[in-house]
Amino acid sequence: MSFIAKLKATPLPPLRNILNVAVQTARQQIPERKDYEQPPGSTAQQHHHSQQAQHKAMEAGMDGGDTTEMSSNPFRNAGSWTNDGEGGGDGDGEYRNEYQSTSFNEYDGRYQQTDGFRQGSIASEGSSFVCEGEGGGGCKIDEFQAAWNVTNAIQGMFIVSLPFAVLHGGYWAIVAMVGIAHICCYTGKVLVQCLYEPDPATGQMVRVRDSYVAIAKVCFGPKLGARAVSIAQLIELLMTCILYVVVCGDLLAGTYPQGSFDSRSWMLFVGIFLLPMGFLKSLKMVSTLSFWCTMSHIVINAVILGYCLLQIGDWGWSKVRFSIDMENFPISLGVIVFSYTSQIFLPTLEGNMIDRSKFNWMLDWSHIAAAVFKAGFGYICFLTFQNDTQQVITNNLHSQGFKGMVNFFLVIKALLSYPLPYYAACELLERNFFRGPPKTKFPTIWNLDGELKVWGLGFRVGVIVSTILMAIFIPHFSILMGFIGSFTGTMLSFIWPCYFHIKIKGHLLDQKEIAKDYLIIGLGVLFGVIGIYDSGNALINAFEIGLPF
Repeated sequence: MSFIAKLKATPLPPLRNILNVAVQTARQQIPERKDYEQPPGSTAQQHHHSQQAQHKAMEAGMDGGDTTEMSSNPFRNAGSWTNDGEGGGDGDGEYRNEYQSTSFNEYDGRYQQTDGFRQGSIASEGSSFVCEGEGGGGCKIDEFQAAWNVTNAIQGMFIVSLPFAVLHGGYWAIVAMVGIAHICCYTGKVLVQCLYEPDPATGQMVRVRDSYVAIAKVCFGPKLGARAVSIAQLIELLMTCILYVVVCGDLLAGTYPQGSFDSRSWMLFVGIFLLPMGFLKSLKMVSTLSFWCTMSHIVINAVILGYCLLQIGDWGWSKVRFSIDMENFPISLGVIVFSYTSQIFLPTLEGNMIDRSKFNWMLDWSHIAAAVFKAGFGYICFLTFQNDTQQVITNNLHSQGFKGMVNFFLVIKALLSYPLPYYAACELLERNFFRGPPKTKFPTIWNLDGELKVWGLGFRVGVIVSTILMAIFIPHFSILMGFIGSFTGTMLSFIWPCYFHIKIKGHLLDQKEIAKDYLIIGLGVLFGVIGIYDSGNALINAFEIGLPF
């Protein structure tokens, strides 16, 4: 079956439901009560009762009792988007037909620090980042809210650098935006397939794993798997924080090009507004800010596209080339890969869906929408500004006042987007280093009343300061973004999911599926090695300009 026929056969999402998702999500972000109001001891008691209730529920599920958490398995077709000939025919569909009906024992693996009376999870409502190994927050979401979270992750702030990718890659960059979307959609599906194993008694596929880390432990070993994924995730989260600071400096420097402040000075200035985020104790406010940041970015994107469409008479149709700038295009590939990275939180997101059978449908349409929008945004913006396209496209706006207004709101959005990856990174560091003996070498950073210890506050502020300093020392937005995408992005989105798929499900796969996995692994290695080499050289060359201090 051709790609066009499959696309026509795929049911469209109801428009009314899509419009209602934003309203539903906004209502969920409104805090209903203040955190940390429990009297001493109450949280620990509640945690004890919740553990007992969960244990009883799991026993009931294993004994064939209450099955309210059960639903059908979504994995009938891992490649339902663009896999020609794999839609359900004989032979190729045998593997997918084994995923018919699955009983699920709900996993609630939130990290709860009972000795500090502190509860929370990166998987809270509205969060786009999920700290692996923490399962769901217990709040069920429908397929549209799940798509909203995926969209937040893959169509965020860094879309403003995609026209710069078209500058170096031409039409091949546009092809890459669509092709990488397809690959990341496929790897997201096969990654979630690895969460399931057949029940020996019934033959049904049961969800026996809960996270990216759990899958890595099976394939890499308990210690190496957890460490490898945690390190990759920590690098990605901290680098995302650094990129937010860098883009703030670039935007403000572009807004005031004749001022006495350069981009590094602006980074120090915006860092002042980031320091209070060390006091964050709950994800409630972080999620609220993240939601409204997304809404504001949608408006800004519409404004930029509207401006470009008004300049259609001056578009440089012939400026988009078919040749590739081999020196800079690998960096652009890294930028594109980085913009599609969402695999790290997909297992938890799928586990929190009300109807998991719609996971593939949700992932298909969120990536189709992302591919169409990114390719269109990058192409239209490049046609408008042509060879003058800058790393951050808003700096190309000709009207100084208009550019200043757009850049100002983008800076506000970047500052408000910073808490989410920062909070996730701190949670990851705390879970690995600051839970107290014997779990970790270092004591907890939280007092019994739920307040940060003085040195704990210093640790959190230190994380912020380190990201600001890194941004100052590496003030090259697209190069740094390409380096991250080539390093962690290719591993998390290309190489590891396909390797896990072969390792865990290889005995169920046919030769065509195994060949596809190996092809994606090969592309991931190729993109990663070339991208790291080129972006590394570009960073070294950029350092030759010297620092102003």
